[in-house]
This record gives sequence, C-alpha cells and structure tokens, in this order.
Amino acid sequence: MNKHYDICVVGAGNAGLSAALHCAVEGKKVLLIEQHNLPGGCATSFRRGRFEFEPSLHELCDIGSAEDPAEIRQMMMDYGVEVEWKEVPDCFRIISKYTDGTPMDVSMPFGCENFIDKMEYYVPGSRPKMEEYFELLNETMAGTAYISASNGKADSSVLKEKYPNLLRTGAYPVSKVWKAMGLPQKCCDIMSTYWGYLGVDMDRMAFIHYCNMFMKYVSRAAYIPAHTSHEISNAMVERLRELGGDIWYNCRAEEFLFDGDQLCGVRTSCGEISCDYVLANINPDIIYGKMMPKELIPEREKKLSAARGKNYSARMYTVYVGLNKTAEELGIKDYCIFFADTSDSVQEYKNILGGYDSNNFTIFLCNNIVNPDCSPAGTSMGFFTSMGNREEWSDLSQEDYVAYKNKYAKKFIKTLKDRAGIDIEPYIEEICVASPWTFARYLGVPEGAVYGYETAEWDAMMARMMMLGTDYPIKGLRPIGAAGPRGDGYSSAYVCGRLMARLALKDLKEEGR
Repeated sequence: MNKHYDICVVGAGNAGLSAALHCAVEGKKVLLIEQHNLPGGCATSFRRGRFEFEPSLHELCDIGSAEDPAEIRQMMMDYGVEVEWKEVPDCFRIISKYTDGTPMDVSMPFGCENFIDKMEYYVPGSRPKMEEYFELLNETMAGTAYISASNGKADSSVLKEKYPNLLRTGAYPVSKVWKAMGLPQKCCDIMSTYWGYLGVDMDRMAFIHYCNMFMKYVSRAAYIPAHTSHEISNAMVERLRELGGDIWYNCRAEEFLFDGDQLCGVRTSCGEISCDYVLANINPDIIYGKMMPKELIPEREKKLSAARGKNYSARMYTVYVGLNKTAEELGIKDYCIFFADTSDSVQEYKNILGGYDSNNFTIFLCNNIVNPDCSPAGTSMGFFTSMGNREEWSDLSQEDYVAYKNKYAKKFIKTLKDRAGIDIEPYIEEICVASPWTFARYLGVPEGAVYGYETAEWDAMMARMMMLGTDYPIKGLRPIGAAGPRGDGYSSAYVCGRLMARLALKDLKEEGR
C-alpha cells in the first residue's frame, strides 16, 4: 500500500484494460483495480452445466485481416496482445417488414461491392445511388479519422478542402442525409438494421456515428474471439503484468482523494492508493454523486450530468440457451438474425420503450456458425438480446421479477420459431436470463444501461469528440468507457480507453510529472 503509482485505472472493463495497457506501454507505473474477481466487465464468460456462454459480444468491427489489420487488431498488436480471431461470414439477416408494410427477409454480405450488388438484387435500380452513397461513406470515414487523430484540434481549412461532405452532413441525423441523397426507401429500411447496436433511432442518430460503425462492419467484416470475449480480457491482463503493471481483484473504489483541487489517490475496500492520475471506467453520475467532494465538481459537469442522466441508453435484456442438438440439426444457418416488427427505427424504438406487449425486437446469435467448437460435440449455443425501459422492471416483487424474465424468454424463443421456422424449445438443456438489473448488478451501470448515455442530438459522438481539445475541469481525473466521447460498443471502448489515456499522459507531461 506504500507504493506510489503514476496512473490508477479503476475498472477492468474494455476501456479500463485498454487505458491501463497504453499507459504501461508508455512506461508509466500502472495499477488496475477491479471490484469483481475477473477482468473484462461485459467481456467475460460464465458457465451453466457443460456450456461456457459469451455474455455480451455479438461481433467486433474494425479488426480486419492479419495481412491488412484494422484499428482494433493493430491496437492489440501495438499492445503486444495476441488473440485468436474467427471471421463472421455475413453482415446480418433481418426478418421484419419494410416501412410500406411488405414482408422483409434479407441477408446482406460483407464487402462494399458485395453489399451494393446484393442491394441491387433486393432493390432493383438502386446501384447508382448506393455507389454514390458509399463514396460519401468513404469520405466521411477518412474525415472522422483525421478529426480523431487531431485530439479535438482539427484544422478547419483541411476539413473544408479534403472532407467538405463531412461538414455538410455533420450536423444531421441519418434519416435526413438519406432523404437528401434520394436513397430508395427500401435501401434505407435494410440499412437501418444496425440501429439496435447503438440504441438510437435514425431520426436522432448522428449520420457520422452511424457511418463509422456501418462502414467498419461492411468494409472490414466482423470477428469474434475463438474463446469468448474472456480470451481478450485475459490476454490484456497477462500483457499488463508482463509490462510491470499491477492488478488487484476484489478491490472496490470507494472515494477519490484530493490534495486541494488535485487528485492524489483512491480510497478502496483494500486501503488507500497513492497516485498522480485516475482513469475511471465508471459512469460520471456515480463519480459525482458518490465518490468525490461535491465542491470540486465544476458547475458545467453538474449540468451535463443532470442532462445526460435523463437520457440513459439501452437497458439490456439477454437470454442464453445451451441446446442438445447441433445448429445443423436445428436448421440454424445464420450467425446473426435481427427480428423487428418494422424497419421504421423510430417506431421500433417506441415499441421497445412500451414494454412487453409492444417489444418484439430481438437479435438471435448462434455462436457455432462462426466457431463450431465453442460448445460440446452434438450441441450448440446462442443468445437472444433485446432492450427495455427502466419502468417495466422497477416495481416487481421477487416472484414477479422471475416470472417476467421467463415470460420475455418464452416470447423470443417463440419469435425464432414463428418467424424463422427454427424451434429450439424442445432442445434447451441450459437457459439463463439476464435483465437490466442483472447488468446493473454485475457491471455497476445505472439502470443496466451498458451503453452509457444516448449518443444522440446535442450529445452525439461528434459533439463529444470536438470537445476533446478543452481541458478536463477536474485535475487528475477522467471518466472513460461507454459514457465517454466514443459512445458504446466493444471497439469504441477499446479506442476510448486508449484515447483518454493519451490525454491523461499529456496532462501529466504538461504538469511536469
């Protein structure tokens, strides 16, 4: 306990692991503390019977091939972290209805040209507009990469000269950009599928945010680790130790300590830690509400927290199933199937918030399609994911809570049978249901909102990124993770952890430490 650390990272979730590794690679003395007895947060695994389940990861974008690595694979290589990746075969299958009410059952491939070709198949005559659209996506991606590399200090003259369409679209939501371009409505309906990965409908989601996620999936394909996301977390922890970093499990941060207005340490359930800087993978509402002196919280942070606290993003609900038949025997051919009542994301968002009676949105994944050896021989496994609102889970008794969880599970299992013709119910050997309160309990996130705050309207990703050049008002402390500038998702969390670590090291250098 007498050891002094340059950086203390609180929370060994994706952003915390990435931040700790970046600081250690840069030669800093790093301590990572985690209240659980395992690293990873969402990026972990758990067992039921003979099955080891993946709790949260659907697929990772921005990995790329070993020969042409994308940002996340390159980041892991820079950290010295080795992970065995498995490539996902297709973008998605969506079973829903077009906005005109006609049935939709569409499967889309990876690869920009492949995607355009398939869109032409489903929406004849769409090719010219889709080619124009992908040109815009490429320019937007390049411009966003430039802004990100500038750490919030992008040169406006460069943006005007090289990325003018980024500026033209930067203030608008996805739906308005699509309408301005004159994209066929059915193309928009199909491309709306990924909205659930961000938890914000197309009328409020910033075009730049959606563009980055969409293009990283389509152009670079998607991957999963061979041994659940726990493989990634374990590999990152092992590398941190190789670099001389320390990690303490079963250690809960309780209070951030200050010398005047400068952070100087952390009081934990294991004692007090002395450090120069803290990167906290904790929702800011918890930091400001429970973990630091109220007089040191700047007024703007109070107002920002109050405004954002009204806009927590998706509250997650997941059903995990271990099946005593193979995927082939069950007729499961797709890795990822989206189910929705309509491709109108605004209406679907309202349906989700309406609770059980109107919420028919779910995503079903079968892990064995990508990794046949992920479950014992003769079996398969998968999970359903949906979203919910706080109110429907708030006032349930213990008995009603269990019944409500199981009621949702039966509904989504029936959805898979009725809409895709896949009946798994007779073959369920293990089943486990996680509600928003499950995620709140294990991850410490308010109301089970694992995505943090909604990245929408005034609080969209671009607005957050453009504020990075301003000084963070609490000396020696920066929140990181899903509530940070990059928003939600595995890839975003890894990037955010590294980004905030860079800013912390910059602060320390300017202070001469």
